[in-house]
Amino acid sequence: MKGFKEFIMRGNVVELAVAVIIGAAFTAIVNAIVDGIFNPIIAAIFNADEINKAVLQLGPVTLGIGAVLGAVINFLLIAIVIYFCIIAPMNKLNERAYVKKHGHAPSEAEADPTETDLLAEIRDLLAARENGPSAK
Repeated sequence: MKGFKEFIMRGNVVELAVAVIIGAAFTAIVNAIVDGIFNPIIAAIFNADEINKAVLQLGPVTLGIGAVLGAVINFLLIAIVIYFCIIAPMNKLNERAYVKKHGHAPSEAEADPTETDLLAEIRDLLAARENGPSAK
């Protein structure tokens, strides 16, 4: 039971649980906006009763475009709101925390290493480990 308690109390697990709950609530809000505002507009543009019935006729081919447009709009709204309400403020908070801790804004030289830099460092460490015992 102690191990489970430690697992649950780790920051990442709690943050993930909060993110899932907020995501579900946020999805309901976006779905209501899309269903109540955007879907009727798209349906009116395509002269359909409902968004799912909106079609685009190209000669003998009928494309059921309404559901696709609704899904794309839903995705874009979620992505925009998540970026401006969560990602951008978190980046700002992280930058402020860095400035508070180090006394200055992070420079390019202090930026996180790239994936290539990390792989090169791992390669060098492995090579040093292989050459280390034989050199002694």
